[in-house]
Amino acid sequence: MSKSRRLRDFLSSSYIEAANRLNSKTAKRKIVAYVESYDDIFFWRTVLSSFEDDTRYFEVMLPSHGKLERGKKAAIMNMLRGKVGEAMIACVDADYDYLIQGASPQSREILENPYIFHTYAYAIENLQCYAPSLHDVCVAVTLNDHPIFDFKEYMALFSEAIFPLFVWNIWYYRSSHYSEFTMTDFNKVIELGKFSLQNPMAAIVNIRRKVDRKVRQLQNLNPGAKDSYQKVKDSLKTLGVTPENTYLYIQGHHLFDKVVVPIMFKVCDKLVKERENEIYRQSVHNAQLNNELSCYNKSLQEIEPMLKKNAGYYYAEPFLRIRKDVEAFLSREHIEKTELEKEAEERREMLRTERKEDQRYG
Repeated sequence: MSKSRRLRDFLSSSYIEAANRLNSKTAKRKIVAYVESYDDIFFWRTVLSSFEDDTRYFEVMLPSHGKLERGKKAAIMNMLRGKVGEAMIACVDADYDYLIQGASPQSREILENPYIFHTYAYAIENLQCYAPSLHDVCVAVTLNDHPIFDFKEYMALFSEAIFPLFVWNIWYYRSSHYSEFTMTDFNKVIELGKFSLQNPMAAIVNIRRKVDRKVRQLQNLNPGAKDSYQKVKDSLKTLGVTPENTYLYIQGHHLFDKVVVPIMFKVCDKLVKERENEIYRQSVHNAQLNNELSCYNKSLQEIEPMLKKNAGYYYAEPFLRIRKDVEAFLSREHIEKTELEKEAEERREMLRTERKEDQRYG
């Protein structure tokens, strides 16, 4: 067994806490936050950085120097099982584990372990696609602040269209026969298809038609599921899923790649053309025109990298819930630390009393 592998095997919250104690009393205490992939590092830094102060800091990293394959949540949880604690936490995508509410061992562990934090939304991609922030991303890409498309309203309409079928998908995943209607099956039905900026509602109408057809099929396959379907629907609403925000809880890669990015390409393309036409109109001669067009085109950004760095989700409900979980973790840590210090002081006082008694009668 290699040295690096032995270190990984012994690395735990207790190990890091012991290393912290070797530092001076005034040194900041390190808390390691392990994440699933490189893309997750920036997101979880935006979560944890505001909780750093003169007493602690977080280091967000991949286990084993990033050798785990992307998306291997089960692998990271298995590797860190029994090792997380006050000085070492795990930060993962919720996937469906949050919504199925303990229907699988992994779901139960994510819900019950106070040292495992999850996104509530399906994944970080869903929060990067937080609808109220998408116009700002378009501005960053095109440097054109003309609001030509209402992302918030459109994503609400998209969510309302897919919500009845999404409830069915969770209904299946909370059962033992989830393979009969998988996430892949669900994604095929809710594909946006050809999106037109001139007639964006056509895609929504098409999705509604496909969803209605599939819902009727599932109702026929499960004639006795009316009550249990309603229970799942009510449960999802208590978990924060509404007909208007369902897009936050579907598979993140599907939302990012198949819904939001195609729409943003259309919107950004129109915004770029608007700005270029403005430059054409305002230029008084060819030299100025070419110079302005060159400067503008050099300032344009790529959509996907800008979307992946989008941090406009600070007021999204799932993000606020993550912050509450971190606050609770740190508050619990403070209380436990205070209690330990109190116990230690009581033990020291007892020792001082015993020494005084020994000196008195010695």
